[in-house]
Amino acid sequence: MLERLAGNDALKRELGTALHSGRLPHAVLLVGEPGCGAGFAARCLAADYLYPAGGPHAEAVLKGEDSECLALRGEGASGQIPVKRVREAREAIQRSALSTDAAGRVLFIYGAQNLNGTQGSSANALLKIIEEPPEGVLFLLTAPSAAVVLPTIRSRCAAYTIAPVPVADCAAHLRAERLPAAAAGELAFLYEGHIGTALKSWNDPPTKAALGMAKTLCGYAAQGDTYRALALLTKYERDKEGFAALLWQLDQLCSAVLRRPAYGAEQCGGLTPDRAARILQVSAATRKAVTGNGNLRLAVAVFAAEAAR
Repeated sequence: MLERLAGNDALKRELGTALHSGRLPHAVLLVGEPGCGAGFAARCLAADYLYPAGGPHAEAVLKGEDSECLALRGEGASGQIPVKRVREAREAIQRSALSTDAAGRVLFIYGAQNLNGTQGSSANALLKIIEEPPEGVLFLLTAPSAAVVLPTIRSRCAAYTIAPVPVADCAAHLRAERLPAAAAGELAFLYEGHIGTALKSWNDPPTKAALGMAKTLCGYAAQGDTYRALALLTKYERDKEGFAALLWQLDQLCSAVLRRPAYGAEQCGGLTPDRAARILQVSAATRKAVTGNGNLRLAVAVFAAEAAR
């Protein structure tokens, strides 16, 4: 299944060779920026590990539906992985029997940086089983950077980096996923080859809506229309998560305008590079204020005024 991962040919060869020769480490950390495909790469590797011959069970692994795979993710407002979940997964791995058609069992830890909670209790709970793993268990961790994973966990893993693919390859992949050619080309450029991010912006309604709102806001900023910018942003006065998503999309658009000024005229209502650079500065300051538990309503109003000024 690793061949389904776009690009990253050297990585796929290295992992494939290690797997087929029986030298794959029992704990693998896949590092990549959000949208690069680290999670998908982990599922591909898990499918090849558990079901070398492929088949329906391997396809189920890619969909996150196979019974031999357990997964840990961040939960709640903090996004941390609770120690309770780690202990439950540890017990499930140690006590349950393997099915007859699987070569082992896999534990996914999506966002391993989220083991960094209070006093590292989740990391410590995981460390106990990684240090003395049950036979046949493969640990697959993902993180945006190896540096954000606790050293005690990172040192027990073999780390591999997932890179975004070239823009042209990303566009081709998106077209293969049945996106219109124009949309595929734009999203590949906008997100700089991050296939997962591009697909989410097309298939996930809230993400697609945030991108559309960000484009509209760019147009208002280009026109210096503070009134309409504020009217658009009013809906986020009680939606911190939605506002953060909008700011993120706005950052991507402004960055795209700086890389290719014509994109501002094509997709962002005439936004110029100078205006895009200013919005990026205002966005960074606003994000800092909101993260510091500042007044969200005030932050939204100030951002609208500053972005369109």
